[in-house]
Amino acid sequence: MEVEHDFVVVDEFDALAIEVKVPHKSAETPSSKSSAQGPLRTDVPSKTTSPPVTRPKSPVPVPRSAKPIFEGWPSAGKFPAKEHAKKVAKELGVQSGIIYLPGGEEQLYEYSDMGPTFRQRRHFYYLSGAEYPDCAVTYDIARDCLILWIPYTDPKTALWFGTTPSIDDYKAVTAVDDVRLKMGLERFLSRALNPGNTLFVLEPDQTPNLATAKGTIQIDTVKLRPAIEEARVIKTDYEVTMIRRANIISSVAHKAIMSRLKRLSNEREIEAIFRGFCTSQGAKHQAYHVIAGAGPNAACLHYDGNDQQLEEKQVVLIDAGCEWNCYASDITRTVPIDGTFRPEAQAIYNIVERMQEECLERLKPGVAYYSLHAHAALVAAEELLKLGILHNGTPDEIVRQGTVAAFFPHGLGHHIGLEVHDVNGSERLLVGSAAASGVGAGVFGFGKTVPRCRTGFPSKREWMSPEMLGLMFADSFGARTRLRSRAELKKNMVVTVEPGIYFNKSYIRSYFLDNPAHARLINAKVLDKYWDVGGVRIEDCILVTDTGYENLTTAPKGDEMLKLVNGS
Repeated sequence: MEVEHDFVVVDEFDALAIEVKVPHKSAETPSSKSSAQGPLRTDVPSKTTSPPVTRPKSPVPVPRSAKPIFEGWPSAGKFPAKEHAKKVAKELGVQSGIIYLPGGEEQLYEYSDMGPTFRQRRHFYYLSGAEYPDCAVTYDIARDCLILWIPYTDPKTALWFGTTPSIDDYKAVTAVDDVRLKMGLERFLSRALNPGNTLFVLEPDQTPNLATAKGTIQIDTVKLRPAIEEARVIKTDYEVTMIRRANIISSVAHKAIMSRLKRLSNEREIEAIFRGFCTSQGAKHQAYHVIAGAGPNAACLHYDGNDQQLEEKQVVLIDAGCEWNCYASDITRTVPIDGTFRPEAQAIYNIVERMQEECLERLKPGVAYYSLHAHAALVAAEELLKLGILHNGTPDEIVRQGTVAAFFPHGLGHHIGLEVHDVNGSERLLVGSAAASGVGAGVFGFGKTVPRCRTGFPSKREWMSPEMLGLMFADSFGARTRLRSRAELKKNMVVTVEPGIYFNKSYIRSYFLDNPAHARLINAKVLDKYWDVGGVRIEDCILVTDTGYENLTTAPKGDEMLKLVNGS
């Protein structure tokens, strides 16, 4: 029998308890089988009721060996590499040719014999399910044959680094047609590639050695990437299971923080609890840097300092999600540090809560995702007008002008999968990369190009400029604009819905209060009361279903969150 349930942190015993809910058809349930990655050490105690506990501010409590969650859960089966390869071939639209992808290699820091933790190339992993370095994968489209190529490991390596997976080990966990030693790859390609055949690779520098190939071989470096990324947009059932499990662990980690928050004194303690709990569950990797921003730090979208005192701050914004078997989760909760929202923070939390709830009510297959963002912006304008932060206009006028982007400056969400900000395929959820002149691709309507993160590479959260928001709002109500993207939600997409309201003093003053077109719509005197709030964001991972959605995130919010923080 399938039973919907939740995991509850029993703070008195530093344990997990199971809270049984009404049956739910899509919920995963325990069984006597092991997980996809072999047996997991877990023991979940029966439900225990704990009376409210008066908790001192310090020292930070360190959970004692949290029991692994997934012991006895049904196996997700082998990694569906062959299914993924067929999806990619379909997107390529060809009947023959060979797809070749090299895996990642171990790296060292500059002038050092140490290096970062290995992270597998995600396109390669999608077609192989192999997390170890120095592998490769080939897919012969005409023969429908997928082969994983693994390196030979000298036995003396085990002295330093332990054993690496064998051919049989890989065959047991990933659905490929064969696993072979990489030393035979060049010979295989020389035989498999006949004159006139096409070899599909992602980049020119990823082309294998073809010196012994027969005749002329066509090398295509253009079609493979868009084909893989289009295939990755719609998740397989296995992928949904991995994302769901990442969300379960991350949600319980958020609960662990909430139940201890009134004892904590510094942002770093929040990060330590989250990372420690995830690691104890076998989720050693975070999908992105933990964000634990208190007070004004909550207004920094990618804050990662996590070293400031919590004292005298109103709220802390916690944006954290682990990976499970390379699949990401992405969860944000904003929590009052002393267990009670002050009036200004409560008002902003209520706005963000309404923004998310109304977007979720509209979410189903066929809906253009950017229309949800436009609706969230309209809700924000309505509510900020009621508070008096905005004035001198109607909600429609303020959104069309783009002024509400001063407070809701990022996109409503993004795809989730092998990356926390997963690939978009042929159409972006919000706007295309060439959406409009002066819009997108790093240019945001302020007359200057702004890098999307400190290094200039794409960041986790997409910036929303006033011009972009105005175009998006007009387009969602039928106007013909320069926007080209019309990405519609489809079954088995997994996306985030993460509205937020922020009070970043430097940003708002520089781009809005110093701009007469926006300044006339903002009441600076009323705004002064809200700077100390910092920011509020609520974020969940959402699976698109046949007729609507399933929320994969179970971390509490609203009244349920406050009860947990206050031990009631």
